[in-house]
Amino acid sequence: MWAIIGDFTDGPVRMAPGLVTGSRLEEPDVRVVTFADGTVAREPLIAFDDERRRLVFSIIGDTMQPTHDNASMQVFPHEDGRTRFVWIHDVQPDELTIPMGAVMDHGLSLLKQTVESASEHLS
Repeated sequence: MWAIIGDFTDGPVRMAPGLVTGSRLEEPDVRVVTFADGTVAREPLIAFDDERRRLVFSIIGDTMQPTHDNASMQVFPHEDGRTRFVWIHDVQPDELTIPMGAVMDHGLSLLKQTVESASEHLS
């Protein structure tokens, strides 16, 4: 799972294929993510910790214009070979929480399918 989440450039497309239709670097630490509905988000990388498997980014503009945005994604390995994925996303104004939450739920569903499909092919 960290191979997908930790890939700052292509991770969004790999995480949620179909929901995310494009992701490219615009600057060394700023990606532009395009969603199937046409929404575009500019996201600077805030922190990357490969050892802790943690990535932090923010949405700073394009067609998505929050007044405040901060998101962290972290993958925790478990002894039984499974992983726990924690995604925390703070956004203002409050009106964005419902639509962004729906996109996050859909993205998590796609990520689960992607990871489970990949692990089935490895078995």
